[in-house]
Amino acid sequence: MSFEFFISLRYLRARRKQIFVSIITFISIAGIFLGVAALIIVLAVMTGFETDLRNKILGINSHVVLMQYTGAMKDYQKVMNEVEQVDGVVASTPFIFSQVMLRNEGRTSGVILRGISVDSAFKVITLGKMHDGNIDYLSEKQRGTIGLGKDAAMLPGIVIGKELAKNMGLLLFDPVSIISPMGISTPMGMVPKMKKFVVVGIFDSGFYEYDSTLAYISLPDCQEFLNLGERVTGLEIKVNDIYKANIIAKSLEKKLGFPFWARNWMEMNKNLFSALKLEKRVMFIILSLIVLVAAFNIICTLIMIVMEKNKDIAILKSMGATSGSIMKIFVYQGVTIGAIGTLMGCIGGLAVALNLEKISVSIENLFGFKILPGDVYYLSQLPSQVNYSDVAIIVIGTMLICFLSTIYPSRRASKLDPAETLRYD
Repeated sequence: MSFEFFISLRYLRARRKQIFVSIITFISIAGIFLGVAALIIVLAVMTGFETDLRNKILGINSHVVLMQYTGAMKDYQKVMNEVEQVDGVVASTPFIFSQVMLRNEGRTSGVILRGISVDSAFKVITLGKMHDGNIDYLSEKQRGTIGLGKDAAMLPGIVIGKELAKNMGLLLFDPVSIISPMGISTPMGMVPKMKKFVVVGIFDSGFYEYDSTLAYISLPDCQEFLNLGERVTGLEIKVNDIYKANIIAKSLEKKLGFPFWARNWMEMNKNLFSALKLEKRVMFIILSLIVLVAAFNIICTLIMIVMEKNKDIAILKSMGATSGSIMKIFVYQGVTIGAIGTLMGCIGGLAVALNLEKISVSIENLFGFKILPGDVYYLSQLPSQVNYSDVAIIVIGTMLICFLSTIYPSRRASKLDPAETLRYD
């Protein structure tokens, strides 16, 4: 251990007459601890929120959507074969998209109706967890195995979100009517088309917007209800790298040509994810101010120690200590304060960030309120994901700030004239 580091550690131990300096040192350490811990926890929450939101969006939605400018797509099986030959494409599935109304015992709700192929859809998308029933019951063959009543067995199946089921007062195997605004021609003019379905599944994606507005039926049932024949709205495509979805989408457009067009998940959710990134950067800047305040405390602490230790510095210089050695003593002291605060902040921040979901559940149970109400926020749980590169940036940045805060008081101590200080002693 060098004598400079040894002396800097001695100066951190308070004597009775240095108790005020010791309190400020403790405040500096506490400030750095709080700043580092807050940065780690908040960035973990922001990263977790972004990741969880992206996973839920990419569960319900595909990575790439392929459609035609001219409307509904014909010969989609042929297009699927061509699509799956493109590099990076993992799977594809046809889908139908339409806006309809659900009606049940006087209750009505506007929903987005999606027709899916039970055989291939779940190679591309997921609906989260099934709250009740089974998605396979959309298939007429599977529906025949669950022992429905005679009337219900004749009806096609529908899968709806948990929140939609709650709002409509629907339970598993309840009948519900779908009303299409497209209508059918009758002698009395155009009237809305209405057909009864039976609820064969209730899903819970964890995303309130999806759980309250989406309804799924099988592709053949949807084609029949909307009079589409063998046509579909388009294809949903899964790729092997979600961050190359834009490149693969352009490759699809180039290969298939007009009138096909493709959109990737980044384009469809650009504003949302751009806002999340901006918010994360702003939070980092705001919380960094806590560390800067703690750094100013370090400057104050070192300046007061230099003023108190004038005689000690003069004696060390007269014994042969160089200006560089004196400067090192106070640099080591400031960096030690910063290192202690940073280490404690890392331990505290990581401990909270890695157990944040359990902590949030405990707080909710203790105080009887919901931190993230599902009908207000995108997610119903507080997510947390520690990005260790963010932690490394926080640690390096904090230590750099602490080091820079030691330069002025250290230089002032190193320039002290021993003859002037000891003249009257």
